[in-house]
Order: sequence, then structure tokens, then C-alpha cells
Amino acid sequence: MYSLIIIALLAYLIGSFPTSVVMGRMTRRIDIREYGSNNAGGTNAFRVLGWQAGLIVALIDLGKGIMAAVLISKIRIDPTGISHELVQVIAGTSAIIGHIWTVLAKFQGGKGVATAAGVLIGIFPWAALISIVIFIIMVVTTRYVSVASMTAVSAVPIVLMFLEKFSHRQVSMALWCFSIIMSSLILFTHRSNIKRLFEGTENRFNKNPFRKKM
Repeated sequence: MYSLIIIALLAYLIGSFPTSVVMGRMTRRIDIREYGSNNAGGTNAFRVLGWQAGLIVALIDLGKGIMAAVLISKIRIDPTGISHELVQVIAGTSAIIGHIWTVLAKFQGGKGVATAAGVLIGIFPWAALISIVIFIIMVVTTRYVSVASMTAVSAVPIVLMFLEKFSHRQVSMALWCFSIIMSSLILFTHRSNIKRLFEGTENRFNKNPFRKKM
């Protein structure tokens, strides 16, 4: 039990590293949460800081999820009697929560997409690969990163069902639960995007506003 608490706490702290906030301070000496979409995530880093800084932010956020699922999940101080995949899910979910509600930046983090992708890479790489392909297709066709993100995460349970049927790997209950929790969390973080989509005011990815919040 103690090891699970330690794993969840460490994963949360790793997820809490405010990558885009740090990058904004380092590259332009700004608080990125006051510019663009006012979000401390990778997409806003691309818009405000440029593609080079945005790519670094996205890769680090992806790495946080991989680290939580692959490395932190292996810390087993006391026997827990539960599967390693369930421990990976606990660590990965904690990292995503840390990214969204980071204690290191007044609980104002990103939307969790890159970190969630990293967790899925660590647990089930094939499912992650297919979801990333869906994300890329949606970005290219719609130019809405929010739509691509929500579509990709919502498709994860369907992707798992497909892979379970046509591959030799059975999807565990822990992974099914993670796919639902992850999708729900990321849809929740995109609630403002959903509102803007209905209002017709959502920014497409080709627009790069460097506009401070008034």
C-alpha cells in the first residue's frame, strides 16, 4: 500500500513539472498563461513561443507520461498483490492529473493530451501509435488541435477493442478503465474549446496569436 502511495505521489510530481511555463520564462520571459489561449499546454506553446519551443514542450510532456508509466511504476517497496499494469495505470493517471492541476504552477497546467499519450505509449504502444495517427489526420483535415485531441482520446477505447480482436493481446480491466478515465479527463479539460467550437470562435492551428489577455 505504501509503495502505491509513493508511486502516485512521485508520478503526480513528475506530471506537475510546468514545461510550457518554464519554457515561456526561459525563451521570452513571459507567463504563457497570459497569452494566446491562456493555457499552459503544448498547443499554446506552439502558438506563442514558436514551433521549436512548442516541440520541446510537447516532447517533455510526452516524456513525463512515459516516465510515470515505465519507470515510476516499477517502484515496489512493499508487495501490493496487484498487477503491474494496474500500477502503471495508477502512476499514469497521477501524472496526467499532475499535468492538468500542477502544484508547481498554482494548479494551472495544460490539458493533458501529450502526457496521456506518453502514458499510453508506456502501457500499450500500438494503441498509442494508432491514436497518434488519428490525431495527425484530424489536425490535417480540420486544423483544430482541440478536435483532433478529443477525437484521438475518445477513440482509444475503440482502438483497444480493435486491437484485442485482431491481435494476440488481451486488454486488461485496468487498461479499459484507464482509457475511460483518460478520455473523460481530457474531454473535461477541453470544455472551453467545446464551447468555442459551438460559438464558431475556436482558433485553427494555422493562426498564431501573440495576444496578451486583457
